Amino acid sequence: MTARSVTLGGMVALAVVLLSVMSGLVGFALGGGGEEGGGGGATTRPSGESDFGILDEIYKVIREDFVDQSSVDPAVLRQGAIDGVIQALNDPHTIYIDPESFALGVDVISGEFQGIGARVEQDPTTDEIVIVAPFRDSPAEKAGVRSGDVVLAVDGESTEGWTVSQAVRRIRGPEGSQVTLTVRHTNGETEDITITRSTIVIPTVFTSTIEDADGNAVNDLAYVELEQITEKTVPDLRRTVAEIGGQGYRGIILDLRRNPGGSLSATVDVADLFLESGRILTQVDREGNETTYDAHAGDEGENIPVVILVGRGSASGAEVIAGALRDNHRAVLVGETTFGKGSVNHLRELSDGGAIYITIARWLTPNGEQIEGIGLAPDIQVTPSEEDIESDRDVQLYRAIDYLRQNVQAAVP
Repeated sequence: MTARSVTLGGMVALAVVLLSVMSGLVGFALGGGGEEGGGGGATTRPSGESDFGILDEIYKVIREDFVDQSSVDPAVLRQGAIDGVIQALNDPHTIYIDPESFALGVDVISGEFQGIGARVEQDPTTDEIVIVAPFRDSPAEKAGVRSGDVVLAVDGESTEGWTVSQAVRRIRGPEGSQVTLTVRHTNGETEDITITRSTIVIPTVFTSTIEDADGNAVNDLAYVELEQITEKTVPDLRRTVAEIGGQGYRGIILDLRRNPGGSLSATVDVADLFLESGRILTQVDREGNETTYDAHAGDEGENIPVVILVGRGSASGAEVIAGALRDNHRAVLVGETTFGKGSVNHLRELSDGGAIYITIARWLTPNGEQIEGIGLAPDIQVTPSEEDIESDRDVQLYRAIDYLRQNVQAAVP
């Protein structure tokens, strides 16, 4: 096996439905199903090999004795064994990527893929398949998919008991094909949404003009949205922040509401852009060993006031950034509680041409907060109503504008 990228859960996600690869999201594949060789009695064989050798014995009995031989499909049984091993770990962020998906480039860090343009994860508490966030202007968003939607069925088949990898295999597909998702919105309403798949280009850094609640243009504050954290994000964001600093803005609204995270190194560098010093995160591995990541002085965004927009679509690396800036008193969080993905993952290629996206550590915020399955609560809670959503009224953005204007001194005369 070959180690590939290290991410904060990322989301190889619906990208792969696209997971967000990351998806903790994406991944997955077990590769062989176990050790070769036979069954049970050799006491000199390592216990792990003996344990998995029983799978070969079971498969042999099934082939020889099972009454309905039409059900004995080696590929189906193998996939079932893989899914069962992964699911038994009880970690929704460890995922198998089958060879076909891996060959198509399901890693969202690669830049583009074919799918619906949304990131999925498995809720660590309920085990439900959840839309973390649709990409901006993606087929999923245009069709009405929202952050926090629970996927109840795909093309009429219930997702109960599914792993993320199973959901990804059913939702992803070639450009021009269609898939129907039955989703439960956060307001409890259920809806069937039919989506035409397309080629998705993974977004990174966006800037745009914004308006306040009265419809007036906001010219004193900069708005920056991060939808993905890749190595490309760092230079793009550094350039953007430098331009903002040179144009006399009073503050930055950093929107992480659609951001599922990404690579560990890029996540640390993004947080460091806004921090002169202080802890960014602490990583704790399987042995309890801690690795710390600290900020260093000298970056463009260290002095400009920041408000961060967060919500259900903020996961993993996005939560690291939000937690780091909050705990170091560099930013106030406005919006809703984040997704709650506090794992570090890496991608390892397998001998069958697939890969496994596996959790290798947990991370803590600078104050020692574990967010896995919990999320980060905002400093200022703002929950949009159904009327706000339908009217495209961004009340969380309006609150961020008000906060900066009321609490930040002008950075320029």
